[in-house]
Amino acid sequence: MAPPSPPSPPESDPRDGSAAPPAGTAAGSALRPRARLAVDFGPLAIFFVTYFVGRKVAGERPGVMWGTGLFVLATTVALAYAYRVERKVQPMALVTGAIVLVLGGLTLYLNDETFIQVKPTLASGLMGGLLLGGLLLGRSLLQPLMGTALDLDEEGWRKLTLRWGLFFLGIAALNEVARRQLDFSAWLTFKTVGIIGLTFVFLLTQAPLLQKHTRPPEGTGSDEGPGRGPGGDGPTPPAS
Repeated sequence: MAPPSPPSPPESDPRDGSAAPPAGTAAGSALRPRARLAVDFGPLAIFFVTYFVGRKVAGERPGVMWGTGLFVLATTVALAYAYRVERKVQPMALVTGAIVLVLGGLTLYLNDETFIQVKPTLASGLMGGLLLGGLLLGRSLLQPLMGTALDLDEEGWRKLTLRWGLFFLGIAALNEVARRQLDFSAWLTFKTVGIIGLTFVFLLTQAPLLQKHTRPPEGTGSDEGPGRGPGGDGPTPPAS
């Protein structure tokens, strides 16, 4: 599974004072929620279904190879579709797609499923290393990835970046344990159900941090902002 893509920033609107795209440039539109879900999780679902169907029809190894082949193809199609709609691809999605193409290609060429199994380790480990390395240099690399989807204060970005960095490294470590201890079928179930489940639980646990560190909307005339009265919990954070 690719690391979760940050929400796409809302389109600019000249009526609210934001900058409109220059004349003559192609402005992309944000993916709708269902399309975003299909882009992020569709290739993995195709891999999962194809493997189990292929294993039942032709055996373990053909199931792995068929699933990997369609996984690579579906990932390419998903990235192309996201670019066609939004006129851009999220940087981490692009890196993850490249890892899928390389390791998936090696899996098919060498007929060895080990390469596709280490994909979550490399993708999550790379993301975690980049986020934590950025913090050591005094930068929150999560902030440019999120764009305008979140508006946190400096402390909020630092804490959220640290948590995501540690989470990604934890996922990388868990994948290594799973792929070494489980057979391919059990590992794929862990990858498809376990990692996605852990990610959603992690997202839910970040709600208090987002509520505490979300900046109040401009023009409120005070530091409290909507829903941030004395002792309040703060505004509900954007979905992440």
